[in-house]
Amino acid sequence: MEQTRTVTPATEATHGGAATPRSSEYWYPEGHTPSAVDVLNLLRRYRAAETAMRARTRSSMHMNETDLLALRHLLRSQQRGELVRQRDLSTLLDISSASVTALVDRLERSGHVARQPHPTDRRSVIVVPTAETDREVRETLGDMHQRMIAVVDGMSDEQLVAVGTFLAGMVEAVEESSTSPAGSAPTA
Repeated sequence: MEQTRTVTPATEATHGGAATPRSSEYWYPEGHTPSAVDVLNLLRRYRAAETAMRARTRSSMHMNETDLLALRHLLRSQQRGELVRQRDLSTLLDISSASVTALVDRLERSGHVARQPHPTDRRSVIVVPTAETDREVRETLGDMHQRMIAVVDGMSDEQLVAVGTFLAGMVEAVEESSTSPAGSAPTA
């Protein structure tokens, strides 16, 4: 029978899937309340894992980060019934009209998007993801999304509130640091 072990803040997974103790486990036995440093380290590990997953996705779909961001936006917009023009992608991705034209040309050649006439503005064209793109993204990311949803579904209301509050605070902290001039201290 295969034995499984939960990876706690005081342990770290190895490539073989087994959890190995970190040096801090000597001082903080398994099951301890994670410290602020433990939580921030877990957040870093999550970010690294997500970055690696995005790289694998880009590689398997043969596209770059901007292409993937554009596709994600197009799929979400399609799901909400919103129309997307090239200039909308240009604004969203903060790229020039020439760059967005090249991006849409590339995605159209690869079969990921199609240009269609705007339904109410004859002078405009919309960009839509193909059915094959939706299938490919679901196939590529579906299992991972299901695992993530299972983690969230397994949380209590109190845990959801705590995680939501934590993540909102982290977003605010990062956004504030990106808008503050370099070297200036935050004001209280």
